[in-house]
Amino acid sequence: MAKQSVSDMAQQVSNPKKLCCSICLDLINDPDQRELYSCLQCRQIFRLRPVLMKNTMLADLVEELRKTGLQAAPTDHCYAGPEDVACDFCTGRKLSPVCSVLSLNCELHLQPHYESPAFEKHKLVQPSTKIQKHICSCHDEVMKIFCCTDQQCICYLCSMDKHKSHDTVSAAAERDKRQRQLIVTQREIQQRIESRAISHSADKAVKNSEETFNELISLVEQESSDVKQQIRSQQKAEVSRVNELLEKLEQEISELRRKDAELERLSHSEDHIQFLLSCPSLSILSDSLELPSINIRPLRYFEDVTVAVSEVRDKLEDVLKEERIKISQRVTDVDVLLPQTEPRTRGQFLRYLHEITLDAKTANTRLLLSEGHKKATVTLEDQVDSSGPERFPEFYQVMNRESLTGRCYWEVEMCGLQVSVAIAYKNISRTGDGSLFGNNDKSWALACFKKSYEFRHNKISTSIPGPEPARVGVYLDHRAGVLCFYSISETMTLLHRVQTTFTQLLYAGLWLIGSGATAELCKLS
Repeated sequence: MAKQSVSDMAQQVSNPKKLCCSICLDLINDPDQRELYSCLQCRQIFRLRPVLMKNTMLADLVEELRKTGLQAAPTDHCYAGPEDVACDFCTGRKLSPVCSVLSLNCELHLQPHYESPAFEKHKLVQPSTKIQKHICSCHDEVMKIFCCTDQQCICYLCSMDKHKSHDTVSAAAERDKRQRQLIVTQREIQQRIESRAISHSADKAVKNSEETFNELISLVEQESSDVKQQIRSQQKAEVSRVNELLEKLEQEISELRRKDAELERLSHSEDHIQFLLSCPSLSILSDSLELPSINIRPLRYFEDVTVAVSEVRDKLEDVLKEERIKISQRVTDVDVLLPQTEPRTRGQFLRYLHEITLDAKTANTRLLLSEGHKKATVTLEDQVDSSGPERFPEFYQVMNRESLTGRCYWEVEMCGLQVSVAIAYKNISRTGDGSLFGNNDKSWALACFKKSYEFRHNKISTSIPGPEPARVGVYLDHRAGVLCFYSISETMTLLHRVQTTFTQLLYAGLWLIGSGATAELCKLS
């Protein structure tokens, strides 16, 4: 085989890195003369310099590489630009560092920190141009201590020198302390932002509602003006008709008086011939002299208009009342705080005490409402004659007047064969089996018997053991969808808890069975 020239070998070297020193990363050269010697590849140390033979061919190859200008620096690394952070170990054209040990190291110069045990305690951080700020300018030591007295970072030599009597802590401890303070400050900032947002939202809602009500007031005022104008226009027309009629009647009266005068004069005439000639013409009244047929209405005039306007007012009041309840519900639904825990003691429940007043318009005709509409009693005779659209005609049931919003609590004292304590949507059916509390998806009821309880909803019944019923407490959190029934004696015993989603306004209800059965809403305040 023919011998290759050194030039050919240099051209065939695909990885010049193999011809570079593993320490300085430059092309290999003659070893330095030192007291200790180590192999550049295996790192073995020799106290006596071993006998080394120069590899002539390899030396020629390296020299050829130098002449051809082939650089030993790896081409797959990134060089540092004019504004970039550069490796502290590189000579000549420097590479960009990938990490820092308080000096900036490129990937090649960082490798010993991964391989040598001597570098295990070095802490590697991301490269930064501010790395020199971590070094004490007086002692060239890393500043790992914070002087609380002078509020500055120092090195350990400073702490034994001019900061000797000062209050010092580690920089890490001071960082943790200030980090916690920053978290507290950040929370305060977030709370202020939230507060400003709530205030802005509330101001906007007030402004919009005010504009809406002003528009409503304008509509009412416009309607009032139109009614006034219509009344005045009708008044003018009717007065004109009456005046025209009066004028015609006055003409008729004048003509009749003239006829009456002529007849009176003729009756006293002694000329028989003249009397006979004039009498026929005077005794016959023409059609124009006949009084017109006029039907006079009773003196009510515009009273019907007043009644109609009053009816509009009553209807508007009902609408506003119902809508006010809905608006109030939307307002109370605004809650930026975390959900509150449910009450645990009776004293906590009484904080949400809600006054319940029974609505006579919904009561069955045989329910007697007394004690200011706080008590219902089953009677043998009808208490009212009317069975209006809101009344329960088939079951001895009654609902309260005002809707239940937010968190409410009330207690019911009962006596009788069976009393059910319930809540229901207002649009619950009033007739048929679907009108019974707990027998539909619009009501939730706790039936209290002599020695047991039964919870009912949407035709599903759940038997509940418990103490003999006498008083039941009801806790409702409309927004959270929580409904709880408690047996009240010396202590409170939870009978049943419901977790659901209420989609409408709720009303309290009572259902009684048996003549003489009573249920009374307790006065606790």
